[in-house]
Order: sequence, then C-alpha cells, then structure tokens
Amino acid sequence: MFIRYSKLFKAIHFIGDLLLLNIAFLLAYQIRFSAILFDHYLVDKYTPLVIIFNIVWVLTTLLLNIYDFYRVMSLENVLKNLVKAVLLHSLLIAIFIVSSKGYFFSRKFLIFVYVYFGVLIIVFRAFFLLLTRKLRSRGFNTRTAVIVGLNEVGINIYNHINAHPEYGFNFLGFFGDEKSGEEEFDNLHLGALKGLERYVQDHKVEEMFCAIPLSNVDLIRKLKKFADDHVIRFKVAPDFRGFHNRQVNLEFYGDVPIMLIRAEPLENPFNLLLKRLFDIVFSLFVIIFVLSWLAPIFAIIIKLTSKGPVIFKQKRSGKVNTDFWCYKFRTMYVNDNADTKQATKGDKRITPIGKFLRSTSLDELPQFFNVLIGNMSVVGPRPHMLKHTEEYARIIDQFMVRHFVKPGITGMAQVRGYRGETTDPNMMQKRVKVDVWYIENWSFLLDLKIIYYTIRMLLKGDENAF
Repeated sequence: MFIRYSKLFKAIHFIGDLLLLNIAFLLAYQIRFSAILFDHYLVDKYTPLVIIFNIVWVLTTLLLNIYDFYRVMSLENVLKNLVKAVLLHSLLIAIFIVSSKGYFFSRKFLIFVYVYFGVLIIVFRAFFLLLTRKLRSRGFNTRTAVIVGLNEVGINIYNHINAHPEYGFNFLGFFGDEKSGEEEFDNLHLGALKGLERYVQDHKVEEMFCAIPLSNVDLIRKLKKFADDHVIRFKVAPDFRGFHNRQVNLEFYGDVPIMLIRAEPLENPFNLLLKRLFDIVFSLFVIIFVLSWLAPIFAIIIKLTSKGPVIFKQKRSGKVNTDFWCYKFRTMYVNDNADTKQATKGDKRITPIGKFLRSTSLDELPQFFNVLIGNMSVVGPRPHMLKHTEEYARIIDQFMVRHFVKPGITGMAQVRGYRGETTDPNMMQKRVKVDVWYIENWSFLLDLKIIYYTIRMLLKGDENAF
C-alpha cells in the first residue's frame, strides 16, 4: 500500500511542477509581451526556450532527488529542497542562454518566470503537504506500525508518534520480553518477542521501529532480515540520549559507520556556495548604495569631534579560530583598553557621535568589507576580541564550536536578545547555545529571517546597543 501511495505522490508532484513551470512561462510571456502576444517572431523565438525549460527541470529533479518524500518531513526541508532545485535550474538555463550564440531573451521575462514559478511551486508544495497531514490525522493514508522494545527509547518513539497524528501511523503496540512497569504502556504490550513474527504477518504490519539496544546485534539482524523478507520497513532507533543535541548523522567510511554528533549544513558545498554568493551580493549592495555616500559623512563628523582614525580595526577570532582584522567606524576616544575591555553602559570612552553609531549599529557598516573579503558573513556568530575568546573558551561549554563557521555582522543570538556586554557567564552560555543551534540548523531561509528581525530591531531600537 505505501509503495503505491509513494508512486502516486511522486507522479502528482512531478506532473504538477511541470504544469506550474509552463503556467509561469505563459504568465511571464503575457506580462512581458502583452501588446504583441501573437507576434510570430516572439512565438518562434520563445517556443524552443519553454522546451528547454521543461527538459532542464526534469534533469534538475533527477540530480537533486526532490521527489524522494518521507512520511516525517518538515515544511522547511521541503521548501529548502525546492529553493535548491529552482536555483540549479536557473543556473543551467543561464549557461544554456550564454552558450547559445545569437540568442537574446528578455531579462525581465526570465525574472518574471522564476518569480511566478517560485511562488506557484512553493504554494503548491505547502498546500499538498498540509493537505496530506490533515488527511493522515483523520485516518487516511496511514501505516500500521509496532515498536520492538518496551523501554525508554521505545516509549519516547510512541510519545512522539502519538503527539503527531499527521505522520499517519496506526500504532498497534509494543513487543518486548519485559514490561515497563507503567500501566499506560503495559496495556499496549502485545507480547514477548517470540510472538512478533506471527503477529506482524497476521495484522499486515507495514513498519517496525526497533528500540532494542545496539549491542544486541544478532537479534537486530534477525529482525531486519524478517522485515526485508516480508516487505516491512524496518527502522532502528539508536539510544543517543547521552548527547544533548538532536542533530546526529551517520557517514560511512567504507563499511564502517561513523556517527556525526553535530550536523553542519554549511559543510555541504552547495549550501556554502549559496551563502557565499548571497554575502557577496548583499555586501556589494550595501557598499555601493549605502556606504558610498554615508561613509564620507560619518568620516567628517568623526574627524571633527575627536582625534584619531575614522576606521577602528581590531583583531578578532574568525572561522577555525583564525585571527582577522575586523573593521568598524571608530566610536571611542583613542584609549589603551580598546583591545581588552568591552564597552559598558555610560562608558566615558564613547564619543558623542559614537553613542549614536553604536545605538543604531551603524558603526558595524564597514564590516561589509570584511564580508566581501571573505573573513566574515552577513549572518553568523558575532566575533569576539582575542582576549575574550581565550577567557570564554576556558569557562563556557561549547564556546569554540561557534568558530566552525564564519562570524557574522548579525546573528541568531543578537535577534534573540543576547547582544551587548556579557559579564555574566550564564548569559554568555545562553548566547553560545543559540549560536550552536544556528550552526546545526542553518538554512538560507533562516539567514533571511535573521536579517529581517535585525532590521526590525534596528528600526525599533535595542536597549542592549551601547
């Protein structure tokens, strides 16, 4: 049954995506060339392009496997896969157009196509996912499942499945040689392991969750073979409760499984390239359209109100704890403690213009040159002075994990309120926890969300900015 539904879902999405791509093409054509819709020259010219669009989309979906659907799949992951597919499609189309000598296509038209297609496909995918979850929660498209092992891990699996009816599991009960001692779960106990095979066949069970300790290798192999022989999906739930984070992945070095305690999305070359391209485009935009006229104004005011350079540079800790020069507009009178002492509320070292720059975060604008150079990112954990990195590394758990990625002008910790002076180690520990969460859960959409909240915070004012 689940194989049939899986194929049906893939077919619906594949056909739907192609249909939406062609609708987007026609909409863009209508908007861009509405006055000359039936011009034969345009029709002859753009007809081959729509064919290429469809072929490239098929190739893109095959390369990225975006139609591999899982029953437990978040909307964010679905949208992330779509963004990757649309970006790769646009890149391949751009290569085709550049390599096609003598062809010229309207840039506005191409932009319209991808805007319409992006909106249509995201709405379609979100609607279908939410509809599927709704139907599953009402008993449609469900899978019968049992849990092997009435222990803490097995109970955790049950609690999660029971709390999410949209996953579509019809849970039948537990199998285990021992009961848990809790009446709620013992009432769901179907018997000892010796009765598992007959029960599974009699009740047409489609999925088995194995919560048996991994040390019991022979039994797990036996259960897996039985599941394979009877076309039952077999899923092992290893006991990772000793690790505080949920992002645990497996890699295989040959036949040897290696457990990765921390997932790092920015280790993926595609994600890394996407983030770097965004950093370059965003920083160039700020430098050309903001800093080009604003920097001279601030430079004059800074020079007129205090002695010293316009730009303050300081060595900070970057990716993999490599030092780099971080740039800011100078906001303090020249002093000997700039590299060791944090700014505090009412700090006498801060100049009048410096107070304004710091409260609005405009003093950070020169760091867009750091982003363009490549030693910072628009979004990431904030870089610390070298002295503070040494101090916090000794007393704050996971502090150095922040250095797995480039530091940022803004970050998750900043928009969550952990900004400014951090004399309290507990506050620094909370900031680090948020930064580590960002590293383990990075997505392009998350970066855009952080930038949005940063701008909103700057417009409203931040009491921690001083």
